[in-house]
This record gives sequence, C-alpha cells and structure tokens, in this order.
Amino acid sequence: MTISIWRYSHLTLAISSFFFILIASLTGIVLAFEPISKKLEPYSIENLDTISVSETIISLHKKYDEIISLEIDENDFIKTSVITKEGNNDTFYVDPITGNKLGKPSKKKPIYKFATNLHRSLFLKSTGRFIIGFVSLLLCLIAVSGLILIIKRQGGFLKLFSKVIKENFEQYYHIIIGRYTLIPIIIITVTGIYLSLDKFSLLPSQKINHSIDFEGQKKSTIIFPENFLLFKNTKLSTVKSIEFPFSEDEEDYFLLKLQNKELVIHQYSGAILSTKSTTLTDLFLHWSLLLHTGKGSYIWASILLLSCLGILFFIYSGFIMTFTRKKNSIIPKNNIKKDTAEYVILVGSETGTTYSFANSLYKALLENKQKVFITSLNNYTTYKNCKYLIILTATYGEGEAPINAKTFLTKIKNDAINHTIKYAVVGFGSMAYPKFCEYAIEVNQTLQQQANYSPILPIYKINNQSFDAFKYWAIELGKKLELDLHLKQQVFKVNKQYKLAVTENTNINCDNTFLVHLQPSKKIKYTSGDLLSIRPKEDNIERLYSIGKVNQKILLSIKKHEFGVCSNYLNTLNKNELVTASIKQNPSFHFPKKAKEIVLIANGTGIAPFLGMLHENHKQVKTHLFWGGRTEKSYKIYSKFIEDSIEKKQLHNLHIAYSQENTTKQYVQDIIAVNEEVIISVLKNKGCILICGSVAMMNATFKVIEKITVSKLHTPIDYFKKSNQIKTDCY
Repeated sequence: MTISIWRYSHLTLAISSFFFILIASLTGIVLAFEPISKKLEPYSIENLDTISVSETIISLHKKYDEIISLEIDENDFIKTSVITKEGNNDTFYVDPITGNKLGKPSKKKPIYKFATNLHRSLFLKSTGRFIIGFVSLLLCLIAVSGLILIIKRQGGFLKLFSKVIKENFEQYYHIIIGRYTLIPIIIITVTGIYLSLDKFSLLPSQKINHSIDFEGQKKSTIIFPENFLLFKNTKLSTVKSIEFPFSEDEEDYFLLKLQNKELVIHQYSGAILSTKSTTLTDLFLHWSLLLHTGKGSYIWASILLLSCLGILFFIYSGFIMTFTRKKNSIIPKNNIKKDTAEYVILVGSETGTTYSFANSLYKALLENKQKVFITSLNNYTTYKNCKYLIILTATYGEGEAPINAKTFLTKIKNDAINHTIKYAVVGFGSMAYPKFCEYAIEVNQTLQQQANYSPILPIYKINNQSFDAFKYWAIELGKKLELDLHLKQQVFKVNKQYKLAVTENTNINCDNTFLVHLQPSKKIKYTSGDLLSIRPKEDNIERLYSIGKVNQKILLSIKKHEFGVCSNYLNTLNKNELVTASIKQNPSFHFPKKAKEIVLIANGTGIAPFLGMLHENHKQVKTHLFWGGRTEKSYKIYSKFIEDSIEKKQLHNLHIAYSQENTTKQYVQDIIAVNEEVIISVLKNKGCILICGSVAMMNATFKVIEKITVSKLHTPIDYFKKSNQIKTDCY
C-alpha cells in the first residue's frame, strides 16, 4: 500500500472517532486515579505467598463466631464477611495473621461513578456500550496505521526507534510519544473490545458447573477446616475467594476459587468433591479487566494515565499537523491555462512546506511578466508551450517520493514531447537523513535520460528549509534566464523575541570573520549548541547562528559576506547597541553529559559553540579539538578562549589544519586521518564526536571517519550516527 492510503486512513479514522476518543481519553484519565488511590489505602497485606488459608481461618475463628466468606482482591486487600461474637453480620478488611479488623470497604466516589458510566456507555446503555466498543476498534486501527506511518518515515521496522528528525514540535513529539505509548494503547483498545464483546454475549460461554457426589463421604469423619491438608498447603496469594458452608448440612460445602480453577470441598472431611478449571474466556476476561482498568497496580494505572494523556496530545498534534499541511499546500490560482505557460513549476511536498518556496518563485516570475503555471508533480501532463520546467520537491523517509509526487516518474518516462524543454531541479530535505534529497536526485537522473530535456542548472539541494539557500539558487536561475528574481519569504510565527546588548564586537580578521558578544537583558534559558535566530528588518529572513555560552554571555563567530544583509548588520553594531533575536533550542547538539571522552570537529566560524562547550567543561572531560582555518592569523581571534581552556584542563588536545599557510594545503579531514587513534578510542569507548561547520567539511570528514570505523572497528559510520555518538550541526 502507498503512504497516502495509510495517511488518509489514519486521518479519516481519527476525524470520524474524534469526539468519542476525546471522551474516552478524558474519562480514562479520571478513572486511572481510582486504582492509584486504592493502592494508597492501608489495607494491603504483604507476603501473601507465606500465609496459608489454614492460618487465616484459625485467626478469624478466634475473633469471630462464624465466617461467611473471604475474598482477596487485586490490591491484596482481604475482605471477609463474618458473624461477630455479638451476633452481628459485618463485612470489613482484615489482617489474616491477627484477625484484626483493618477498615470498612469504602463506597465508590461519585466522580468515579460518573466517569465509569460515561466511559462505558456514554449514559446510553447498550447503544453507548456498542459505540464505545466500536470506537475501541477504531482507536486500535488508528494506532496500527500510525505505527506503519512511523515505520515508513523512519525507513523500516528495524529503524523504528532510531533518531527522529525534529522538523517541528508537533511532528517530533507525535512520533516520540507514539512509539512509547503504542503497546499500552493497543492493550487498552484490544481489552476494551473484548469487554464489549462479553457485554453483548458474543464470547464463547462455558459456565463452570460442578457435578458433586456425596456418596461415600462419612459424616463421622470430622476434621476441622483449619486442619484440612488442602487449606494448609494453599497460600493466600493463589486464592481469589472462599465461600464457607452456610449450614451444618453435609451437602453444604466450601467453594474455593483459585486463580485458575474452582474446587468444591467437603465441609467435614476436607475432601475435594469437584475440580473445574477456569475457562479461557473467563481467564481472558479477568486479565482484560485488569489491563483495561489498572486495578491492582498503580504502575500500570500510571501507564494507562500517561497513555490517555498521550492520546489527547495525538488529537491536538495530529490536527495541528493536518491544518498546517493544508494551509501550506495552497497553490496560487493559475491565471493562464497550462498549454499557454512558458514556465511550469511542479511541486512535491509531504508536509506542505515546499509550497511556500514554490509560491515565492511563482510570484517572482509573474512580477517579471512571465507566463507561469504551477501544480503538483502528480498532475504532470503535456505542456504545449512549455520552455522551462522547474521542479521543487522534498523527499519522504528513506528516499521515497512525497505523497503528491508518486506518479510523476512514471508519467515523465511515458511522455513523448516533440520540443526541447529546459529544466531545473531543487531538492529539499535534512542532512540528518542518510538519503538526503534522494527523490530529487532520482527525478534529476530521470530527466537527464529524456531526449528532449536539458538542464538549466545542476541539481540543487537545500538543507532544513533554508530560504537563504533557495534565494541564492533563484539568483543563479535568474542569471541564466536573464530575469531579476526577487523572492519574498512567507512570514511565519516566530519564537519569543529578546533584547541582547552588544558587549564586544571584534575587528574583522584576515578571513573576514569577527566575534560578537551579546548580553541578554533578562534571564534566558540557553546553552552552547543552541541557535540564535535573527531577522534583519531589511528582508525579515531568518538567519541562524550557533551559540557559544561564555561567562553567561552569547558568543557568535560570524563571517562577513559582501552582500550579506545580516552579517553586515552585525558587523556595524557598536558596544551597548541592542539586537532583537530569539533562541531556538538544539538539544541534539549539546555537550554530552555522560561521555567520558569527546571529539569536537569544526572549520571556520563553526568553532563558536565549541568555545562555549569547552568553557563549560567544568568536569574536565577529556576533550580533543580539531579545527581548520586558512592561516595562523585566522586562529588569532579564538586563541585566548582555547588557551584558557587548555590551562584549565577543559581541553586536552588541540589539532589545527591550515589550508593556505604552506604550499601543502591541509584540511580538517587530513589531521583526523593522521590522528585516527583518537577517533578509534572515542568511538570504541562510547565517547562522542560533534561536528560543526560547512557541509563540505562534514562530508569530507565523514569519508575519513568511515574508513577508520570500517577498517579498525569493523563497523559502518551509520551505526555511530544512529547511536548518537556522532552529532552534526552543519550549514
């Protein structure tokens, strides 16, 4: 089945059952507190597996005139009904050793009565019971379809618990919480269905009927119950209940219900008159009730509580993702017909975010008075006057086509056009995925194989929805087309903004790089490795800078570009001037707390977060820094931070590569290859490698580390990536 079928099934089931699942979850949360509160009552008896039925009967007979029944519930509370010495009938919880009364069973609280009735039947009796049972089935199907979607997204069942790429809050925690609540939710739904089937008598019915023969049992052989061999050998931990004979008639008997069988016992001889095993139906029913309600286990009740909270979050996050996808997937209304257009933009998107890029390009072409037509990749057909085909597509999961691009490759291969079309392909994705922009690559290769298609530009890949990168590509496209493509970014909701005061702004060094120190105006939660988001007023386009936290200040290392709006703006700031910015948490790139040895790899300005991490390495974890710059002068602006870290033993080894200092160029990957024993030691001993800087450096470094891990550790680099021993924050 295609991913679209599973997604639509998942969504349809969720929408159709939304109201009832909401009620069931809310009441489930309330009811989860009942077994927890029961467990807090002081009536539970420990070590029931050491106390025999015989001992209990002796202690009760000493205190009370007659025993009517004994019952042990899921909480290990022992409830007995007796006739007291004063001749009164009483029911209470009892201590089986002393026979002392512990307390009276409490009545069910009104809130639990209300929640139970609403949860079971919506106050609609049998009709409500049927609805709730059916909703349990739907929720089970939702859980299964959700599991399949996660498996598809992660790239296979074996990668179900591999690292989840955080694209946004709702998507990330929808998957994370879904993975851990899947089994409890399936248990809740399956047991709910089973209990509903029992209510409507749809389960196999086999009542326990005892066939008792009193012949041969002599009344003259009288043994007191506490002396029954069976009672001496039966521990309370195996007992559900005991019904005592209600008269002295020989045909009245003890009925002993154990966990897996019932026994009829002669009241004078202690002989077993009949034994019947509990039916599978009743056994499953018993466990279904326990698993569905959490009775007898505050741990399981707490898991059910968290699962119900998880379901509420799924409702919220699922609809947020759906609405966001729908909102982002809006295509501008085409003002011309497809066969009139000279420019055709085809979009492939799983979550809808690629549409915002396509829309900005569409509007820029219209502003240049061009005839443009825009649609999704699945809608590809012939375009009679098309001169330029521009494809913007994301990749889903492990290199799959997005939901609205599934049929494109088949259509393009079968389409025979009789004129030349120039094309450009832009891929959107995350470098955190092994198959970065894989579908865009496949589209580009397919077009290369078509006789009448020729490229305007090589395939271009964009990491993490970078509008700056897209803007750069559009400039290059405009040069080829002799158009001035001025893209406008869609304005999205931004994180909370803070005022940061400039405390120092260094002079530009030989590499056009400089350092900015910023002091927050009030306390902000951030650490080295997080990101500072700045949106200059000139274009309102977000720029992200990796943060180094030094002396409670934000340290940024920035390269000034000739036409860089934000870098030029930051470079002109004077001391005490204010910068408006927001913090983006980046927990997957923080200094590891538990690793015993760490390698930091950076080039250029990518060293910024590492300067902060070293400064905060108070535990003096053994740390190696590999850094690449152009010349020794490139290193000068960072030297005081690094030398201070070496002096305080926060940095143990420093390795620097200079690419323009000598006739022989040396890069970061070169000094890593020379010091391969460091990489081997760190990875072998569960240490961690952090990489920050350019994507080109990261890729070159990966190749060297791959050689080391395969040849020396006999393990592919992907293993260390998935186990979070290798972390990256590259651009």
